[in-house]
Amino acid sequence: MPDHHYETQLRWADPAGTTDHRTYSREHEVVAPGRPVLVGSADRPFRGDPARWNPELLLLAALSECHLLSYLSFCARAGVVVTAYADRATATMRQEGMGGRFTEVVLRPEVTVAESSMLDEAESLHGPAHEACFIASSVSFPVRHVPKVVAA
Repeated sequence: MPDHHYETQLRWADPAGTTDHRTYSREHEVVAPGRPVLVGSADRPFRGDPARWNPELLLLAALSECHLLSYLSFCARAGVVVTAYADRATATMRQEGMGGRFTEVVLRPEVTVAESSMLDEAESLHGPAHEACFIASSVSFPVRHVPKVVAA
């Protein structure tokens, strides 16, 4: 299998610099060619701007998005017609001293399929989709799924 390579740029500046741990800016930009600039910050407990994306939310979003894309692929190949998908993902991170770690992510996809005859297979495809998700395969904490599948 071929390797795939990705590149982003991160930009941060603060004229006052890091002279004081409490006051330096946590605001930054994540840039990738041909894409909108993503404005980021630290999470609020770490003196960040709650109106901006933070690394913890981005990791959770990446897991949710990866599952969506894997799941839709499996459904399309199996003849399961998905007409809507929404996820309410949550994550738990435990702070440990100056660091911390995620302890769990729970994805709660709500899937609508075209016909009731597709319900069982649509439900069962969450497992293979999880196994195929590149992001979920790369983390060291559990990623659980609590799906709800309904017919249109």
